[in-house]
Amino acid sequence: MTEPDQDEWHRLDPRMLLVHPVRELVRFLPALFAIFVAGTAAGRTDWWHGIGIAIPVGLGVLRYFTTYFRLTAERIELRRGLLNRHLLSTPLDRVRTVDVTASLTHRVLGLSTVRIGTGTASTDDDDRLDLDGLPVDRARRLRAELLGLDHDAQAAGSDRTVVRFDPAWVRFAPLTTSGLVLAAGALGVAAQAMNSVGGFERLDAEGLARNASGWSVWIAVPIGLVLLLAAVSALAIVGYVVTNWGFTLSHTGPAGRGAWHLRRGLLTTRETTVDDERVSGVSVAEPLGLRLARGARVSAIVTGLDRSDSGSSLLAPPCPRAVVHAVALEVLGTDAPLSGPLTAHGPRAVRRRYVRAVGPALVVVAAAGALVAVGDVSRWWLAVALVVPAALLLARDRASALGHALTAGHVVARSGSLDRRREALAVPGVIGWNLRATWFQRRAGLTTLVATTAGGRQSVTVLDVPDEAAVAVAHAAHADLVGQFLVSPETSTTAG
Repeated sequence: MTEPDQDEWHRLDPRMLLVHPVRELVRFLPALFAIFVAGTAAGRTDWWHGIGIAIPVGLGVLRYFTTYFRLTAERIELRRGLLNRHLLSTPLDRVRTVDVTASLTHRVLGLSTVRIGTGTASTDDDDRLDLDGLPVDRARRLRAELLGLDHDAQAAGSDRTVVRFDPAWVRFAPLTTSGLVLAAGALGVAAQAMNSVGGFERLDAEGLARNASGWSVWIAVPIGLVLLLAAVSALAIVGYVVTNWGFTLSHTGPAGRGAWHLRRGLLTTRETTVDDERVSGVSVAEPLGLRLARGARVSAIVTGLDRSDSGSSLLAPPCPRAVVHAVALEVLGTDAPLSGPLTAHGPRAVRRRYVRAVGPALVVVAAAGALVAVGDVSRWWLAVALVVPAALLLARDRASALGHALTAGHVVARSGSLDRRREALAVPGVIGWNLRATWFQRRAGLTTLVATTAGGRQSVTVLDVPDEAAVAVAHAAHADLVGQFLVSPETSTTAG
């Protein structure tokens, strides 16, 4: 089969004629239900319902026949719409990532969706460069063309596999926030379903209260917490498996001139490819739960990639810390930014951690004590005093995490407790330095140093670093850029 002329406009695969009409029918379900009720009331159940179904089906068919794309030597363009024509066009050198995804329906039909990440700040779906409905092989070939890769080499299996999914990793799933999110969503859906069928009206609340009154609080509360923990853990494991099953991270081509390729997903598969030239560093996240279990996750700092597309920068899901460090080492080419010593930020930064953590806790305890003193609430509220030791532990952990370094050609920063991160950004990827200080930071002689990258919103932030240390790091990294804003001792003496 010969490759089509890249300068001509091309339609998506004809099999999308089976997908677009069904999608439009689903979107129009509320309107179709209203038409069904109105038609039944008017006694027009034949043609009335037929028109209601024909309209969304026709829109789906029209969508296929009015969508075109083309790839030239310099640009990728997408054109769609009949009355309201919409043309998206971007230069090839603006392409940051290419995602090839396939839902369950697409996989049955042998199709996939190509999502082209260009670093745009727009959140409008109409501004996304998505080619929804290409044959799998054509989608992968287009991905290689957009990123300048050798598709034939990829097809021949020349990729170097860095890490594969290990089923034992699911033990880290309950230690992330995904379980809470899934549990909240599941409870919301269950509550909505019960309300729609009148379940709450038939619920015997008084009977449940009488039965619960016979339980000791010391038995009921632990049982309830165990059941809740089990439900959240189960949902987190299911979500983790559905999202990350078959996870494979590989590298194509020589180091520095190839690309990173990631594949994952159980029901909906997702393949992401990021050019080596776009990867400027890594971010290792160690939330408290993962840190206690010696786990972590790692993402790439991709030049020009917006935070809304952070899923495209994932390098390893929650997994053992040793695996995360091995992946980060492959990307950085050196272990120094990951395991090297960091420079502490001094007693002023430590004191600021304690003030920000313990201050609000003391206010809460004082408010609770005042309410108990006037007799408005029971003495059980004095238990809030436990937040003070918790705040002290939090402040201590946050203070111990603060640190920065300039090592092996990377700016390294670490901070956080509940969501601790260690970020390493290559110095050539830094295009500017921002020094920000609040009123309280200025009183303490501290500043926030931000190393910015080209495009997007990604950056490396060094929190509460002494003023002189912040300037020293920026100057050591880019002497020509920062030096012109500094006043040398000779200059100040002459001016005096």
